[in-house]
Amino acid sequence: MRVRHQTDNTEQIVATVVEAMDSIKGKEIVTLDLRETGSAVTDYFVICHAASKTQVDAIADKVLDEVRDQCGVKPYHIEGRDNTEWILIDFVDVVVHVFLQSARKYYQLEELWADAERIVKEENN
Repeated sequence: MRVRHQTDNTEQIVATVVEAMDSIKGKEIVTLDLRETGSAVTDYFVICHAASKTQVDAIADKVLDEVRDQCGVKPYHIEGRDNTEWILIDFVDVVVHVFLQSARKYYQLEELWADAERIVKEENN
């Protein structure tokens, strides 16, 4: 069982990430609750995709800014800034994945964690 936690406001971080993604038009925003899976190294994955590398980068920037400003949390680690096809932002209890649409389809991350509870954000038109 995982015991390492960075903050006590994990649900606030998740909500802030989802809203930040939505505000920059992230597509198919999904939160995976991994707490009951027994093998996850984090509590939540929040996943979305974008149509362009520019938008992937903009979504990641918005997530970083909003989580810092609203939750007072800085990431433990960031990966993928060089190629912007898959940017991973690790907040320890919440790991954010911002994909280029083709990369999301290729890696099918949600399918790897099919036993996790899935919360889908309805898209605003």
